[in-house]
Amino acid sequence: MLRWRLDRGITTQLNMLKKGFSEVMPVSLLQAFDASELEFLTAGTLEIDIDDWKKHTEYRNGYHPTHPVILFFWQAVEMFDNEQRLRLLQFVTGTSSVPFEGFKALRGSNGPKRFTIDFFSDVNSLPRTHTCFNRIDLPPYPSYDVLYHKLLTAIEEGNTFGIE
Repeated sequence: MLRWRLDRGITTQLNMLKKGFSEVMPVSLLQAFDASELEFLTAGTLEIDIDDWKKHTEYRNGYHPTHPVILFFWQAVEMFDNEQRLRLLQFVTGTSSVPFEGFKALRGSNGPKRFTIDFFSDVNSLPRTHTCFNRIDLPPYPSYDVLYHKLLTAIEEGNTFGIE
């Protein structure tokens, strides 16, 4: 029974998947790649390059790269381990990997869309996100410690907490 489920039970579905994939990427081109290279090309990378992330981030409503809250934000990101960074990325964008071309290739619901940090006035709230737009609404927390703990709480409570 197990053998049938693994081998023949999904044959039709696998054949349709192969057919659809071959329409997008000819099999002759796939032969140049091994499995890990194909995974990288289709799923992106799980390693976050913070400098690339900063370089391809947009700021709104008074925030800019040297604003104290933005400096706190990037300091927190640098303090996070890679797993926490990936959770932050998923919290804001809905995806848990970086496109293989880097942050410049992030996409929103309507095509290319940069990671965006927007001002949100309620300092008592956790950051909130708009995953279709790769946007985090970040309150002007008064200190690094407050921002760090609010951001960590938001991403640790799950990727649905605070999402609109």
